[in-house]
Amino acid sequence: MFWLVKICATTVGETGGDAVSMTLKAGYAVATLIFLGFFVVTVTAQIAARRYHPLIYWLVVVATTTVGTTTSDYIDRTLHLGYVKSSAMLLALVIAVLVVWRLIAGRIAYDRITSRRDEVFYWLTILVSNTLGTALGDFTADDTGLNLGFEKGALLFAGLIVVVAVLHRLRWLPQAVLFWAAYVLTRPLGATLGDTLTKPHAQGGFEFGRITATAVIAAAMIVLVLASPKLRRPAEVGGHTS
Repeated sequence: MFWLVKICATTVGETGGDAVSMTLKAGYAVATLIFLGFFVVTVTAQIAARRYHPLIYWLVVVATTTVGTTTSDYIDRTLHLGYVKSSAMLLALVIAVLVVWRLIAGRIAYDRITSRRDEVFYWLTILVSNTLGTALGDFTADDTGLNLGFEKGALLFAGLIVVVAVLHRLRWLPQAVLFWAAYVLTRPLGATLGDTLTKPHAQGGFEFGRITATAVIAAAMIVLVLASPKLRRPAEVGGHTS
């Protein structure tokens, strides 16, 4: 259920980010500043909370996906860095954050966050990984990248997530590595799914309105969270259920 809600959150991030930057014509830079402010507010509330609150937690996740969407688009399209260079740069940044986290804390947490230090690294990793995921999704689908299109791109990343799930069951790799691999992969899956819903028919999309799509998927997120007792239940101080 966690991963279903996470995929919805990444899809909302794609459609919501595009709705502000393109539909409302705010532009990538302004939209990034708006969503960065949203992220700062929500993550501050999350870190200050002494127990798990599903509304705050998932608002922070959505904030990381929206700011990740507009930041990646700004790097790729406004700064013209390109999908390959931006993806490589962001991947290196994700690895660097995880390495520093491991060196400072002695471990990379993923399923149980019990200190404010780990929580800061947790959300920083999520923020950077969601930005990386946006770049990977665009690189896979766009004609300046692999040119697979949105639907084939979504199938590719869904398949990779299945591979990660199999490795998780077989326990051939450290669980923390697999968790963060899945976290990165759900972002391009959400990006390609969001683009499939909103892009014009000529580009292989269903041409649903970005604002409408965002509202519908956000509603689906709320239903999934409310339907899952595990996602609703309070956790211990600083313990964020994954």
